[in-house]
Amino acid sequence: MPAFPLPRNHQKPLAAALLAGALLVGGLTAAPGAAGLSAAATTTAVHVNQVGYLPDGPKRATVVTSAAQPLAWQLRNASGVVVASGSTVRTGTGTDTASGQMTQVADFSSYRRAASGYVLVVDGQAGDPFDIRANLYAGLRSDALAFFYHQRSGTPVEASLVGPAYARPAGHLGVAPNQGDVDVPCQSGVCDYTQDVRGGWYDAGDQGKYVVNGGLSTWLLVNSFERAKRAGTESALGDATLSVPERGNRVPDILDEARWELDFLMRMQVPDGRPYAGMAFHKVHDAAWTGLPTRPEQDAQPRELHAPSTAATLKLAAAAAQCARVFRPYDTAFANRCRTAARKAWTAARANPAQYAPDSDSTGGGAYGDSQVTDEFYWAATELYATTGERPYRDAVTSSPWHTASTAFPAGGFSWSDTAALGRITLATVRSGLPASDLSRVRASVTAAADGYLATMAGQGYAVPIPATGYVWGSNSAVTDNAIVMAVAQELTGDRRYRTGVLESMDYLLGRNALGQSYVTGYGERYSRNQHHRFWAHQYDPSLPNPPAGSLAGGPNSGLQDPVAQEHLPGCAPAACYIDDIGSYSTNEVAVNWNAPLAWLAAYAAEPDCPAKPS
Repeated sequence: MPAFPLPRNHQKPLAAALLAGALLVGGLTAAPGAAGLSAAATTTAVHVNQVGYLPDGPKRATVVTSAAQPLAWQLRNASGVVVASGSTVRTGTGTDTASGQMTQVADFSSYRRAASGYVLVVDGQAGDPFDIRANLYAGLRSDALAFFYHQRSGTPVEASLVGPAYARPAGHLGVAPNQGDVDVPCQSGVCDYTQDVRGGWYDAGDQGKYVVNGGLSTWLLVNSFERAKRAGTESALGDATLSVPERGNRVPDILDEARWELDFLMRMQVPDGRPYAGMAFHKVHDAAWTGLPTRPEQDAQPRELHAPSTAATLKLAAAAAQCARVFRPYDTAFANRCRTAARKAWTAARANPAQYAPDSDSTGGGAYGDSQVTDEFYWAATELYATTGERPYRDAVTSSPWHTASTAFPAGGFSWSDTAALGRITLATVRSGLPASDLSRVRASVTAAADGYLATMAGQGYAVPIPATGYVWGSNSAVTDNAIVMAVAQELTGDRRYRTGVLESMDYLLGRNALGQSYVTGYGERYSRNQHHRFWAHQYDPSLPNPPAGSLAGGPNSGLQDPVAQEHLPGCAPAACYIDDIGSYSTNEVAVNWNAPLAWLAAYAAEPDCPAKPS
């Protein structure tokens, strides 16, 4: 999420295709290519999930058209044979607020035959080809999780696991020219010692490591496994399901990946005998911004620890408490270590409840400032209570204003700075000693939030679970986070409406959106491939790779918070404020807290419909 300097040799990118001033083709509106945009990159007026649809899931496409009357559509198979037909339906008033487009919807959900190469034709205009198949999301489940191995710090990324293009030596392991991360000093005035903070994941396109974002992302990976275990589908996330060095150790691979970050998070804890013992340093990163591109092992910048914060400490407490619960069947010693770290962090946070990270601390890395931490206290308490069952943690849960607040599930989704929803999800799904009436109320709050997201989707041309005002930095993560809440509601109730909402959210990410653009690298006919990243920087250096398959771009950001977006996207409708350019860090970065919910959703979508409800 931070702002980054542009390299001196920045080249003008290809402009994004905007639908303003579009050409009319019959009744359909076709997006024109902007100046310099190749014909292959233009969009059609029929916007589909470019990967495809599940046989038993919703199958809808959005048609951009100025026509007031319904339009005829045909679904054709790979041989061109018409296998289904019907008429479009106008959505709402006909104008989609977020995109400014006039839209109609073609619904072919009743067609279920699995095959490849389907094409939807509306009023003579063909959309992109797609598949209908049951294993549609199996590859994305693996690729979205593989993102985290690629982002590992402090270990080589092996060619045998990722291929030669993505292999690299270990970064920040104390080997010159690196100046970290085995004995990192604090910023001036913060501490007078060094700390070994090797390992963990690089946060985003930079090479910083942030406890607040890492804690959330780790929780999402572990929660994905915990949910799958309740559903009886955990084998898909089990040992030897991912290409990671730990495969074959009898521990689920998704937990192995989470452990890489958990070890780092616990290394960020202030040691006993030091001021603020038990708290967590907020972050570690370069003293100044590195340029693009910079391979991790070639980063020569000094590294610095930043002052402990209450927010980071509580994220550590929450993630470590969850670890203690979920890892116990596989590694009791590690689970105990996590529990000790969680207890210590909770005690330290209560002793230092207002150590806030300032928004001004943004030189060399993102600030991740957060001065509202009552939600973190609530989340950490729920995890400690769910794991230990102990009364003090239960009292902290039930006395928190977030336990009954109506704002625990924001319209823009939970995030690293809004975590109360995570506490509600844990209480709703993990067995504890909450009274039945309290548990019922918590679960009802989850389904009410999911109902709200479904209502938001129903009034839109593209069925996105965020409002028109929600296209901000990392908007795609808001889509995924709200879709997770709908998935939890489906688990709690068995109501397939919520699964439909999840799958239509995936449609949005994979091409059924205002730009006809898949935001996931390697998936769809036109996908993001130039995300902001210091190693995956092929746009600036042809010897370097593009991002690996399964990498999620941040998505449309109406704030236009970088020079590239400001130059090429002025006047864009909120849902069209995106450009696939490495310099557009405010619309096109990658981040662990964006790929983690994508991986969660891909694992959920890859499962059979309607897993069992929790007791």
